[in-house]
Amino acid sequence: MIDAQIGAVVAVAVVALVVGTAVGQAVARQARTSAERLAARDLMARIGAWWWMIPLMVCCLALGWPGVVGFFGAVSFLALRELISLVPSRRADHGTLVLAFFVAVPVQYGLIWGQWVELFMVFVPVWALLTVSVGLALRGDPTHFLQRVAAIQYVLLVGVYCISHAPALLMLSVPGYEGQEHKLLVFLVVVTQSSDVLQFLWGKALGRRLLLPSVSPTKTVEGMVGGLGSATVVGTALTPLLPWSLAQTALLALGIATAGALGGLVMSAIKRDAGVKDFGSLIEGHGGVLDRVDSLVFAAPALFHLVRWLHATP
Repeated sequence: MIDAQIGAVVAVAVVALVVGTAVGQAVARQARTSAERLAARDLMARIGAWWWMIPLMVCCLALGWPGVVGFFGAVSFLALRELISLVPSRRADHGTLVLAFFVAVPVQYGLIWGQWVELFMVFVPVWALLTVSVGLALRGDPTHFLQRVAAIQYVLLVGVYCISHAPALLMLSVPGYEGQEHKLLVFLVVVTQSSDVLQFLWGKALGRRLLLPSVSPTKTVEGMVGGLGSATVVGTALTPLLPWSLAQTALLALGIATAGALGGLVMSAIKRDAGVKDFGSLIEGHGGVLDRVDSLVFAAPALFHLVRWLHATP
């Protein structure tokens, strides 16, 4: 899965990381308020995480299908672990939570491994929902039943179902593009992650109006608009990786950058509601796994279904 095009993207990404690291360090030195220091820390966390995640993803691509599925399966497992720790639960829920934790990930990624597209798309929304609902009902504790079912089902949708759409991109069959579907995954990662960093940089340079201070205290309207526009340009530059025209690629880049930005806001709302700053502490100094891949939560399903509906064959 590693060819000259992927090699060129990796080389450009490394150069961008070098520049981004230098900019981030300069921003951190100039930070005066606690909000500015927090924002600078978040920027450096994202850049620092991708210093090791890019080589890891290159290794996964080099390993092919097993490497990609295994990598995102591990990401889902860790993300689900972080989300479940935030779910307020009763004693009657523990068995269902354990079942969700140890069954949902292997089954969902097993369906991707076997390339069972239709089952992959309905397992969590349908069968997991039925299993969770029945499992909690059989425990005989109806207190806040709807809220408990909704919370468990939501973490399964976010931690397992949505993230699993990233490796599922390799299951798509686009006419004239067979064998190159992994480049859709590269496109997804580059656009969403560049959008995250560029939103911060535009916000730092021109940000005046806070977007949603009660949800994300550092995001600005100017940063959001500038970041989405710049990420669209980055995605458009990746047109040679994809089988579509410049205009089609630009629209696709704008769509997934927007989905990723909205996903980041949703993840921030979850953290604010739970009263935590980060989803976890697995990555020292950088928060949890979900803090680093939050933009993929909405962007991966958006790209998968847009390509499937508009371009892929059944």
